[in-house]
Amino acid sequence: MQQTIPRKITIVGGGTAGWMSASLLHHAWGHLGCEVLVIDSIDIPKIGVGEGSTPALKRFFETLNIEESEWMPACNATYKCGISFPSWTTHAANNHYFHPFYSDVDLKTGKAFIHNTDLRRQGVNIDAHPDHYWLQSFLAKEYRSPKSDAKLNGTMEYGYHFDSALLGEYLKTRAKKLGVLHASDTVEQINTDQNNNITQLITQSGSIVTSELFVDCTGFSSLLIGKTLAATYHSYSDGLLNDSAIAIASSIDRSMPIPPYTESAALSAGWAWKIPLSSRYGNGYVYSSKHISPEKAEAELREHIGPTCKDMPAKHISMRLGRVEKHWHKNVLAVGLSQGFIEPLEATALMSVQFTLEEFIQHYSLDNLSQQNSFNSKINTMLDSIKDYIQAHYFLNTRNDSQYWIDVRNKQACSSKLRQIIAAWDQPLADMEKILTATDSKRAYLTPSWYCLLAGKARFNQQVADIPDDKRVVNLDNIKRYFNIVTQHFPLHKHRN
Repeated sequence: MQQTIPRKITIVGGGTAGWMSASLLHHAWGHLGCEVLVIDSIDIPKIGVGEGSTPALKRFFETLNIEESEWMPACNATYKCGISFPSWTTHAANNHYFHPFYSDVDLKTGKAFIHNTDLRRQGVNIDAHPDHYWLQSFLAKEYRSPKSDAKLNGTMEYGYHFDSALLGEYLKTRAKKLGVLHASDTVEQINTDQNNNITQLITQSGSIVTSELFVDCTGFSSLLIGKTLAATYHSYSDGLLNDSAIAIASSIDRSMPIPPYTESAALSAGWAWKIPLSSRYGNGYVYSSKHISPEKAEAELREHIGPTCKDMPAKHISMRLGRVEKHWHKNVLAVGLSQGFIEPLEATALMSVQFTLEEFIQHYSLDNLSQQNSFNSKINTMLDSIKDYIQAHYFLNTRNDSQYWIDVRNKQACSSKLRQIIAAWDQPLADMEKILTATDSKRAYLTPSWYCLLAGKARFNQQVADIPDDKRVVNLDNIKRYFNIVTQHFPLHKHRN
């Protein structure tokens, strides 16, 4: 089949989403004659989508042939082994767990984790805490980088922490050098035809911009897909109560190794992130404004951070959680906050941007507009799967110290798929792999991640029995000895000189 590509693409909005869009679209089609133009305005503030990533971002840079040694120093970036979740439960002896980025090197120990956890679901008295089965958990505990020169049995997966504003600027500079066009201007008028396709943009400077395809990277304002095309919006607010955030930077001790993980600690009305960059910590509080005021939330966050944030300004952000029904509608593709947003608990924002662009390139190349329905369905399934996984964090909490933590356990607000997953987990002999496949819940998170979440939150029958003679149990001491040896091949995660 002959490849079909747009002859001209106009991206409205810069920031990380805008320049990731420009980078991937130009990489895919620029050499085939497609012109890519980015229009962004210095008068419109950029809302960062977070300073952490999943391992998908590693593939993004590999696709563009960008070396870590090139982009990481420019963006104050550090490595990320996963996410730590302290204080989300109160009923377990260990109220903390780590969600690792697992790799080929975890194949055997990961199977051991699934096996032992299934036994624990059946009431067998066995250690099924996820921190004891994954290499990245051991690396994080010792402040070691997931990047090693040692020869390993498989590829290591890992993510990054970075300054999102610097990443946007880095991608902007690089894209312009490669031929992406850029106009610093503001769109003031949008004209459509009788079929509601956008025909032209009129900017503040008086330019008239026509294009075959428009990409909406205008953030929560959703200028093209929302305000112009009036795309139907599906809210997540019934199941995810957080609607606000505060961001505050704090200093970092450059003489000490860098924690190679994000911390997501439960507070009174939400959770606080702590993200280590090479230059500072990025901190924030994602919370429900119905349960705490912005002033009290800021005070709580500052107390949580401590004196290292003294005199640092706070940035207050309002969030709209949900997604559009059609991300590719008419001749507009929505990317980033304009297409939807799920709170950053698992750092999925840039993964969603990347997934949207990669799928769009594949679908557009296959058969152009006839692929829209398939594309939109796939993106919606992905985002809904992420939403379910995020909501499970809240539903599985066991805190009773504030009304917030009681309210977020509302089972009726869970999707039918999430209710099926939790009901299956609570049935000792239920096949979790089968139910996750049947509910299409592995689109965003594979089975080990669901097991880490459910076991990490200690969703088990509290009555346990000794190990029956007919049950085979994987020896945890052997796993710990193995990882204690392997971790020595990974260097401490240190600041660059």
